[in-house]
Amino acid sequence: MKNYIIVLLAVSVLTACGEDEKPAIDLEYPEIIATANSFPIQCSVVERGETMQFRASFSDNVELGSYSLDIHHNFDHHTHSTEVNDCESDPVKAAVNPMLFIQTYTIPTGLTEYEAEAEIDIPSGIDPGDYHFLIRVTDKEGWQTLQGISIKIL
Repeated sequence: MKNYIIVLLAVSVLTACGEDEKPAIDLEYPEIIATANSFPIQCSVVERGETMQFRASFSDNVELGSYSLDIHHNFDHHTHSTEVNDCESDPVKAAVNPMLFIQTYTIPTGLTEYEAEAEIDIPSGIDPGDYHFLIRVTDKEGWQTLQGISIKIL
């Protein structure tokens, strides 16, 4: 009988913690949401010497962390695209003075949705042609989603 009571007490202690007391484990990736205001989109064209206005919407089930933007040349036709449709590509060429832009942006603490905006200057002296525009959004747990977009700089 003594062993029965000890087992019963042990089971009671182990099951006393409710679901509310257990910390939630975030297993979901953040999302990059296409909206009518998103820019750039697949096959967008931007001009050298102008300022591009980046716009995207992000969401996460628990909390967003940061996002980063990466623009680099695609003169060799490598791929990062996550888009279904392909863009018309220029012939393969060697890079002489390509644009390279890599920047990380913080998202205010506590947000599960965020409308991102950033101004990106496109230098006038860079090589025109095919470029990749990569968007990465990371949540507070470190889960990351990538969107690879092909753009053309004229």
